[in-house]
Amino acid sequence: MEEFLKRLESELRMRAFSQNTVSAYMLWNEKFLAFVGKNPDAVVEDDVKNFIGSRMSEGVSPKTVVLMKAALKFFYDGVLKKNIVNIKSPKISQKLPTVLTKEEMKRLINATKNETHKLMIMLLYSSGIRLSELINLKAGDLEPEQAMGWVRSGKGAKDRIFMISKNLAEELKKFTASKAREDFVFPGRNGRMTPRNVQKIVAVAAKKAGIEKDVHPHTLRHSLATHLLEDGTDIRKIQILLGHTNLTTTQIYAHVSAEELKKIKNPLDGL
Repeated sequence: MEEFLKRLESELRMRAFSQNTVSAYMLWNEKFLAFVGKNPDAVVEDDVKNFIGSRMSEGVSPKTVVLMKAALKFFYDGVLKKNIVNIKSPKISQKLPTVLTKEEMKRLINATKNETHKLMIMLLYSSGIRLSELINLKAGDLEPEQAMGWVRSGKGAKDRIFMISKNLAEELKKFTASKAREDFVFPGRNGRMTPRNVQKIVAVAAKKAGIEKDVHPHTLRHSLATHLLEDGTDIRKIQILLGHTNLTTTQIYAHVSAEELKKIKNPLDGL
């Protein structure tokens, strides 16, 4: 069994999956094998159905079921070629993301007195980078003179460019002046900043700003995309900026833009 799991991990790493994906796929395959009590070469389709069915009866979310299925399908169908993971994935409810108004965004920034924390919040909003991309950002990835920067090996192992406001670019230039190119822009105690620390910084700022919405680092990414759309930026440019593979993912922001809805003339007013 150990040999099979090592083979799985090797396949995941050879295909350049992110560490989060590797960890998740390994975890669910280990749980599955503990559940069925068999070697992978003896597993059959009913074992997969029984395992996923048992987890669903425990109340796991549809997203978790989709992840479990993907983890098992990668190993048993993709690596071992058994073609036994054939269950249909449950539908995942499409919830609209939480978005801050421009005024709320201004309050969030102004409520942050710690200069490093303020720079982090401004960069998350100005660039639209993900939390994982922020904590892995190095001084050499920034090009403040061009008001831009680079995400190296982001989601899907892709590099992409991101924009920075000119005012923020100047602040970041001063902030990173004494750093080597390989230094993290926002280091933590043991090297890089932890995701939990960034989440806490944003949550504390939102509380200080009197914002009652559930605000996370990703909220700032959603807010940037929505504000760009409201300002007339082409949605395909927003797609490239955010690093979305599919335009459908970006189009969700058209559904959360209050300003765009306000532009629609209600037919009742014309009666």
